[in-house]
Amino acid sequence: MNGRTRLALCAFTATLMAAGSLLPLVETSKWVLQAAFLLAVQSGVGVLARRLRLAGILTVSLQVLLTLLTLTWSFAREHTLFGVLPGPRTIQQLAELLSAGADDVNRYAIPAPATDGIRLMLIGGVLLIGLTVDVLAVTLRAAAPAGLPLLALYSVAAGLSDGGAGWLWFLLAACGYLLLLLAEGRDRLSQWGRVFGGVSRTSGGLAAGLDGPGRAVASVRTGRRIGAVALGLALAVPAALPALDGGLLGGAGGGSGKGSGGGTISAVNPLVSLQNNLNQPENREVMSYRTNSGSPQDFYLRILALDQFNGSEWRPSTRRLSDVPARLPQPAGLDGDVAVTEIRTNISASPSYQQTYLPLPYPASDVDIQGRWRFEPEGRTLVGDDGQTTRGARYEVSSLVVEPTAAQLAGSMEPGSDLVREYTRVPGSLPDVVEETAGRVTEGAANDYERAVKLQNWFASDGGFRYDTTVTSGTGSAAIERFLRDKEGFCVHFSFTMAAMARTLGIPARVAVGFTPGTVQADGSVSVGLRDAHAWPELYFEGVGWTRFEPTPSRGSTPAYTLPDAPSQDPSDPALPTDGASAAPTAAPSTSESCPAQERKQGECGASSAPGAMDSADPGTPAGTVALWVLGSLVVLTLPLLPMLWRMRARGRRLGSSGGRTAEDAAARVMAAWWEVTDAAWDHGIPPDESQTPRKAAARVVRLGHLDGQAAAAVHRLAGAVEQVLYAPGPGAASAPAEDARAVRAGLWTSAGRWGRVRATLAPRSAVRVIWSVSERRTELGRRWSDRVGRDRWAARLRRPSRQQG
Repeated sequence: MNGRTRLALCAFTATLMAAGSLLPLVETSKWVLQAAFLLAVQSGVGVLARRLRLAGILTVSLQVLLTLLTLTWSFAREHTLFGVLPGPRTIQQLAELLSAGADDVNRYAIPAPATDGIRLMLIGGVLLIGLTVDVLAVTLRAAAPAGLPLLALYSVAAGLSDGGAGWLWFLLAACGYLLLLLAEGRDRLSQWGRVFGGVSRTSGGLAAGLDGPGRAVASVRTGRRIGAVALGLALAVPAALPALDGGLLGGAGGGSGKGSGGGTISAVNPLVSLQNNLNQPENREVMSYRTNSGSPQDFYLRILALDQFNGSEWRPSTRRLSDVPARLPQPAGLDGDVAVTEIRTNISASPSYQQTYLPLPYPASDVDIQGRWRFEPEGRTLVGDDGQTTRGARYEVSSLVVEPTAAQLAGSMEPGSDLVREYTRVPGSLPDVVEETAGRVTEGAANDYERAVKLQNWFASDGGFRYDTTVTSGTGSAAIERFLRDKEGFCVHFSFTMAAMARTLGIPARVAVGFTPGTVQADGSVSVGLRDAHAWPELYFEGVGWTRFEPTPSRGSTPAYTLPDAPSQDPSDPALPTDGASAAPTAAPSTSESCPAQERKQGECGASSAPGAMDSADPGTPAGTVALWVLGSLVVLTLPLLPMLWRMRARGRRLGSSGGRTAEDAAARVMAAWWEVTDAAWDHGIPPDESQTPRKAAARVVRLGHLDGQAAAAVHRLAGAVEQVLYAPGPGAASAPAEDARAVRAGLWTSAGRWGRVRATLAPRSAVRVIWSVSERRTELGRRWSDRVGRDRWAARLRRPSRQQG
């Protein structure tokens, strides 16, 4: 077994050992057998290609191609051409499986069932990491950087399992990495020849005569000790640092938020787990409040607004924050003609609720809270600064109850062009059915208000939609199209779809995330729980501002201004709330379905996480487009590195092979080392001069390269060996031409300046040999083609029959 084959085997073993950290994530371990088989095939192709001495880029290309074919055969063979070749339908099937896998990851608790989507993500990830490790450690002969993808594999497993990837899996991954390093070290030692690995192990042998028989063993033993010490430090140091929360191998702290105990409900982005919260068996309290509002059924607590839709997801825009003013500015678009009442509310967040955004009634006019908070004017939200969260916060809020009439909304003026442009933008990937459906549903409406009411009523009652919290989640274009087709979903689907349809009609729209009013308690306070998490659309009307609509059936309350002939509400007394002053909100909590049996079986029902909308795990942009962009980006990033990669490959080919032990093999090694010295000097600004003898060329390199000591002796020694090869009757025995070449290169590197080193590494001048080689091959092919065409013409003339006279 040669060195590269041994390295490939160690790379395969290291990847497989690191993949063990993924085992706790799923119920069954059968997937790892399939991953091991496909990984062995991938590594075997690389070994075979290297045995055939194919170029490195061709070897990697073959491995990538075979990996794609094996994944296609394993997961989408029914859509392949001739049972093997992937087609457009195959790519679509794989993209759908990846989307379903992402949904399953968000839906199920660990250990999750091994669905087809999850299996594809696991096996595909292991194959990708294995290919990266193989390329780095075997093709490029750089085993040390190969630890990064192995660490990434373990880190993903540890992150998804909240620390469930314990010390055993880390130890296995680390042992695999050390095994790879030892294999590379042994391969490098073997290339140094008889100095460290002579065939004679007796006291009188050549190896003993040079360095002693124990030198190779001692070097390997030293490498093992260094690896053991490094591994011990990696385990011990994090565990000794309290700031790292138990170290790399420790479990999650009290902030994991799982179970029904007093964990932390933690999520900076409130779009993470709304679906999980709606399916909790226990409506765990996240906050309570007292208010003097006269319309408690409309008292929604708003976290933030999502106003940017890119086709894959809705997200909040990145905006500048400011200090919280003593009194918040007047809401945008609100005129004095609209009835407004100011109310006050006292809110207490649960110690288990930890959120960066502060829940507020909309629009808030004054907030009295302690801590480090910042104000975002466009969305009128407060955001924690420097680690500030809502955990255990107590604050008092003044807010406005805006009570427009239907006539005021119907007669609203056209908003400003900038606002319309920003809040009616839809991505090109949005299916045409969205705009077509919006036009059909709102047919006959005279103004934007009537269109908005028609959309709300169509979703809530007239369109035949069904509220279901177990439906596959998603907020992108594909999820919207699926929701309009299947007509089942929960608040995320209703709100985002209505907002997208409103935008296609030219109505500025965004989606708010927060809580419905909650449940009244015996003492007059109101309790808000996990299952009160909600999302709803807000549409903009000039003169009124951002206005709430409620398209989700059986959730929240329908705004009075959208009901036919709705009487206006009397304003409430704006006195401070007291224990007995709270008007009762809805008598029962917001309705939601109980936890499904399948999710209860997976243990998800005990999880507690931050309220919010849904993650964006739908396909979004077509997989083919994504693949083309990724491929194009890789090409753009790789092109500038091609000269460096060629030099690395050329240097490894010239100095990396020990070859045979015949005189011809020794001569070949000497000439390869001389070529490497010539190119290394060229890279550092000393162009080759073929008119000079090796001895004069060596003196020139020493003089211009400012070499001294070992480097100067090495280049002269190598020049003498070259002269022996070229001019002596029989080539002499060169001690170590590869080591001399490395010493010369190190000397050139040391004497060069910083810019010279960068230039020699990233833009080596000797890489021009590639262009010369291509030009020579092109000329040779042209000559051969001309010769062949000439021979064919003469052959045709000889075969042409002569004309007969008669």
